[in-house]
Amino acid sequence: MLFTYSFEKLDAWKLSRKVASEIYIATKKFPSDEKYGLVQQIRRGVLSISSNLAEGSGRQTRKDQCHFYTMAYSSLLEVLNQLIFALDQNWITEDDYKAIRIQIAKLSYMINSLRKSLS
Repeated sequence: MLFTYSFEKLDAWKLSRKVASEIYIATKKFPSDEKYGLVQQIRRGVLSISSNLAEGSGRQTRKDQCHFYTMAYSSLLEVLNQLIFALDQNWITEDDYKAIRIQIAKLSYMINSLRKSLS
């Protein structure tokens, strides 16, 4: 049996993986000339959410943990901004945007709860 790390038990980390998968699917529909532009940027941003949650869970002090959870939250807002831009450009549908936005709202609440639990 494999060892389970503490971040793997975080509901926020689990949801961040789901959001990342949805973003990867949505960005496949972006124009090919955005492959090395917004597609890469939004994918890096969405992966940094789960990465910062994982890294924060491994930190020894509450201050360090809170810092990484704050970085995860900031990345989440960056991804939301990029999704709004993609919607403005008609690169994603309104339905795809709304579905991802609902997940982002849930994840935002979870990350903020983690941050508040440390302060």
